[in-house]
Amino acid sequence: MVQFSLPKNSKINQKGKIYPIPARAKNIRRFQIYRWSADDEKNPRIDIFFIDMDSCGPMVLDALIKIKDEIDSTLLSDVLVREGICGSCAMNIDGTNTLACTRSIHDIKGDVKIYPLPHMYVIKDLVSDLSQFYEQYKSIKPWLQADKPALPNKEYSQSPEDRKKLDGCPTVYYVLAVRLVAQATGGIVINF
Repeated sequence: MVQFSLPKNSKINQKGKIYPIPARAKNIRRFQIYRWSADDEKNPRIDIFFIDMDSCGPMVLDALIKIKDEIDSTLLSDVLVREGICGSCAMNIDGTNTLACTRSIHDIKGDVKIYPLPHMYVIKDLVSDLSQFYEQYKSIKPWLQADKPALPNKEYSQSPEDRKKLDGCPTVYYVLAVRLVAQATGGIVINF
């Protein structure tokens, strides 16, 4: 077995904040959330939040939004479409790499533990650096390319027949979701 040590500044060794339990709440869940910022010299920490589930949606992303809106506005997580297709909210939830918008809080036993994806560089808190993905995306040019330039101050027009050719095509963000899951589940690097 190969063993390695994490850099000193990546170990969780400082005590995180514990936020108060909401007053008069009866249906409470405890969330342990990874916090770290490249902007300071501090090591990562785990902050503890208590959420009244009677005033929160069923998905982990709902809880993250509630925490950011009502408890700690500095919590950073990525939210784009909330439909399980873009992969922007990919993170490690309860030990599984998954999407926060599709993971039900009710399926998690005990504390809800949320970390950034383990195979990606962290920008801040739960947001991973996707610049490599976007560079690869740009290199394959997965967008419509015209044969001739558009007229000045005019948009390209598209016939209904040409539009039908694109109907049903998965969005390019499926690529992001698949890439993140593939890397997370097996350390696979997908190069385009």
